[in-house]
Amino acid sequence: MHDPLWMKAFLAVHVTAGASAFALAPLALITAKGGKAHRRWGIIYFWAMAVVAVTAIVMSIYRPVLFLGLVAIFSFYSAFVGYRVLGQKAAYKGEKTATTLDWFAAGFTFVASFLLAFLGATNPVLVQNLGIPAMVFGGVGMWIAGTAAWRLTHRPKEKMFWWYAHLSGMIGSYIAAWTAFSVVTIGPLLHGAWWIWIVPTAIGVPAIVMTRAYYHRKFTPRSKSNAQAIA
Repeated sequence: MHDPLWMKAFLAVHVTAGASAFALAPLALITAKGGKAHRRWGIIYFWAMAVVAVTAIVMSIYRPVLFLGLVAIFSFYSAFVGYRVLGQKAAYKGEKTATTLDWFAAGFTFVASFLLAFLGATNPVLVQNLGIPAMVFGGVGMWIAGTAAWRLTHRPKEKMFWWYAHLSGMIGSYIAAWTAFSVVTIGPLLHGAWWIWIVPTAIGVPAIVMTRAYYHRKFTPRSKSNAQAIA
């Protein structure tokens, strides 16, 4: 069965947007944070991920490839959280910054992630026999959505909370995108090798932890006694 022309067009757009996101994320990471280049590459990356998600969902419904569609939802949501938090800095002052869009996105992502994990555990056939990745991805998606919802209802304790959320969200979406690509595209070439979906996480998560730790030290005010001791 041959795909219709519109499906081929969607696939071409999906691949182009995905390749752009893979190439642009490192550019945003290596440029000066807050600078024009960082913002430019970051915004383009965000919208590229949005295109990847929309086209993935449409194609997953047509094929159908439920695993691809559900993973696309939480992959983009991670970038969505990282982008939205930039406009929610006033939450540190106790101001209400959450909107209906934020709540809808969190709820929708949590439900989609729960469905992904549930199907992975009870009926892996419906998620292309990727039971374990589906459960792991679903769990991660619920954690991301739940954490974001908690942050929307609780005043942040750190002034730079938005920096850490932005960093984790953007890099997290990049990890998720690489993992989905590895499982769906590279995995079959390696006869479904189980370890292929762990590699992006094994590289990306330590990178997030170390980067957050670096900036936490940078943003934490030094006490006068410590400053004198270092001097």
